[in-house]
This record gives sequence, structure tokens and C-alpha cells, in this order.
Amino acid sequence: MRKPADMFDRDYEWSVLTRFVQDEQPGATLGVVSGRRRQGKTFLLEGICQAAGGFYFGATEAADAESLRRIGAALTEYVRPASPFHFHGWAEVIDALLGLGRERPIPVVIDEFPYLAKANPELPSIIQEALRPLRAQRTSSRTRLLLCGSALSFMGRILSGNAPLRGRAGMDLLVRPLDYSLAAKFWEITDPKLALRVHAIVGGTPAYRREFARGDVPAGPADFDDWVIRTVLNPETPLFREPRYLLAEEPELRDPALYLSVLGAVADGNATRGGIANYLERKSPDIAHPITVLGDVRLLSRDVDVFRENRPTYRITEPLILFYHAIMRPVWDQLERPGSAGRVWQASRRRFAANVLGPHFEQICREWALHYAEPDLFDGLPATVGHGVVHDSGTRTNHEVDVAVIGVSDRGKPPLLAIGEAKWNDVMGAGHIERLRRIKEILARQGKFDVGRTKLLCFSGAGFNEKAREAAHSGEVVLIDLPMLYAPATR
Repeated sequence: MRKPADMFDRDYEWSVLTRFVQDEQPGATLGVVSGRRRQGKTFLLEGICQAAGGFYFGATEAADAESLRRIGAALTEYVRPASPFHFHGWAEVIDALLGLGRERPIPVVIDEFPYLAKANPELPSIIQEALRPLRAQRTSSRTRLLLCGSALSFMGRILSGNAPLRGRAGMDLLVRPLDYSLAAKFWEITDPKLALRVHAIVGGTPAYRREFARGDVPAGPADFDDWVIRTVLNPETPLFREPRYLLAEEPELRDPALYLSVLGAVADGNATRGGIANYLERKSPDIAHPITVLGDVRLLSRDVDVFRENRPTYRITEPLILFYHAIMRPVWDQLERPGSAGRVWQASRRRFAANVLGPHFEQICREWALHYAEPDLFDGLPATVGHGVVHDSGTRTNHEVDVAVIGVSDRGKPPLLAIGEAKWNDVMGAGHIERLRRIKEILARQGKFDVGRTKLLCFSGAGFNEKAREAAHSGEVVLIDLPMLYAPATR
């Protein structure tokens, strides 16, 4: 099936849906599509239905009886039967949807399924019964039923544990934000430094360019500050209040103030559970639940220290949320006053560089090492790319490693393929390389990793001096600048 001409990328998602929808095997099948709002799930599913002549129904927050009337009216318009559909329960609805696939494989989409399940908690069990293996209505149908939802906490449970639909689905697709390289293409930004600064604020959510910023893209590096002022910090634009709405739209976040405070603690540099608890003046067990829920809705990531597995740290995964907590939330009252954005941004630029750009650059470097580095850069396939702290017992000092690339273990010590340092604003030189060499020596003495083929990676947003470039000729040191990080975007 031909992908819509105005759909950017999403080639992988389109191919997964196409294979599922066009599967000729007999018997109705179930697929699940999830992802945060604004990622283009509805656009994908409507496109699939248009290409394959399928049926699409978008649920809304409504009482059960109203939803039954709405889907009956939608199905009547689609099928155009002699008499309109009047459903008395969801079992009748599901059987009618299965009936659509008697002649051929056909996609049937129920979008925002969590709204329906909230009004009628028995709905997943009803679908389970309708898709019972030997049931005649299922075996005689080739309906490809797609349940879609943006409530990630709910959608994450729909196929897990003892959930009624566990084992019933033949496809489970998560629609993620565009990664940093694809986001640069989507925003049509060719300057890598500008692309990273924009991505550090709006991330890879497609709707933020098309709908929320109304296509407003920075005209160049010199326009970046004005772009921030007229879009993200402008109370008249949807982007201004979007970070608050992202939390409000998650049904599992019943105490928004607590979750906002947890995110605020992480944005302020409190990356450990103990640090978050101290910031909130609570005991560590008291924040276990909000941390878990924020992880379930993919707003918070638990990153394991690759050198000390019992020392995890937490990271905000949505750039706009981090930007809001680091820049906007502390001065919200000022920002709500028209005309204040310029003054606020001027005073916040240093904080933006330290609390937003720096950590974001480090994460981009880790993503590059895992997904985009040339195959021959490392002497082996990366299995894990993370960060951590190396403790030197001799000097009783700790050394932070921004990028650590660990390979696949083959009956021995796991190979440490590379360690790296990432500096957004610093021109890197021999001192940075010597520091990495010392860390490599410490790791060799500790004996946990095989460091025989460890390379030293220097990532910089400001460039490298001559001594660093000379060291790179040895092959032990690899220098990665912004154009190299964004090379995938130019392919």
C-alpha cells in the first residue's frame, strides 16, 4: 500500500501496519498501537484505512451508551445497510466489526480505545471472548482489528500479566518520537548546532512543528533566540502550555502536583532516588510510586550506571518537559505576562546551556554511538551504551564517563569497546584525552571489563584543538563533532 505523500518518514511503522493489514491468513487478528499524543498515530491509522478501504472510529470521552450510538452511526455510514445499526452492547459491535472481514483482509481501527474501556471496563474481556480461537465469527473473518491509545500506562497493561487480551494480539506497535537525526530532516534544519538546540527544546514530536508552531522554523542560528521567544515562551501559542497538558492527559497521574515536583527535582539535577526524595523532603519509599508511573508513561527513564549497577539515575525523556521545568516553571508568573518572554529568556540562557543543552548533548552522543556510529568504529557490536562513574580507590576519587560502549560478552569479561567524554561548549584538547586514558587504566586494574580494544571518544559541540587532532591520528582516539553526529541527517 502506498504511504500518504505528506507523511514524513514513518517507513518502519507503515511497513509493520501494512504487513499486518494485508496478511491473507484466515481468522480475525488483533493489533495494538500505542504512543504519546502528537506523534502521528491517528495520521498513520487513517492513512492505512484509506489505502486499504478500512473502517476507522475515533472514540471520545463519553458515557458507554453514547459511544455505542456513535460507533453505530459510523458503521452505518461505512456499510450503508438497508437499516441502520442500533447496538445494545459491545459484543454486538465487535461481531459486526468481525463481519467486515468476511470477504478480504480489512483494517478496522478503534482509536483512543482507553476512553471506551474507562466507560466500560468489561470491553477487553468482550474482545477476548469475540476472538476465542474456535469461535465461528472469528474463524470466518479476516478483520484486522487495531486498538490504539495514547494513555501509555493503560496501553502498557493491555497485553501484560493477567490482562484479558494477553496472548491475543499478533502485533504490538509503539509509535515513538522522531530521533534527533530524523527531527533535523523534519524541521528542515541543515545547521547541526541549530538542529541540536531546537531538538533540545521540542524533541522529535511531529505536531510541534506543523500544528503547535504553525510551521515556524528558525531561519538560521541568529534567529534561534527570537524563535524561542515567539513560539515556546509565547503565551499565545499552544507550545507554551503543552508541558502541563502532557501530564494532565495521563489518567494514571492522579496527583499532578507530586509528579510535577518529581520532574522538577530531576530537572534541577537531582538524578538519584535519594536526591529526588531529599529535594521533596520525603522518604525514598514515598516517591517509588510516582517514579514508576512516570516511567510507565515514558516521561522518566531509569538509566543504570554501567560501572555500578546498583546506582541508577533518572532522566527526563521528553525535551519539552525538561525545558519547561528548567526554564519556564520557576518564572511562570512572569512568562504569563505578555511581553516578558524576551527578558526572561535573556536571563535564562546560561541555565539553558547548563541544565538543558549539556545533558541533552550527552544523550545525543550516546544515541549516536548505539545507532549511527559506523560499524568499523568499534571492534565489535555495541550491546549497551550508557554512562557511569568509575571510582579510583587509590586516590579516592570518582570519574564521570559520559559515554560507555560495552560489547557482547563471549564467555569472558564483557569488552569495553569505548569510553567517551561529551562537552557542548568546550574546545577539547589533550587534557580531555589524558583523563580518558587514566580512566581506562583504572578500569584495567579493576579487571571487570576487557579493555584491550577500548577506544577513546571525544564529543564536542565547540570543536577540537591541534593537540587533540594529532592524538586522533593514532587510531586510539576518535573525535566526533556536530557535523559527524548529524551525518545521518544528510544521507
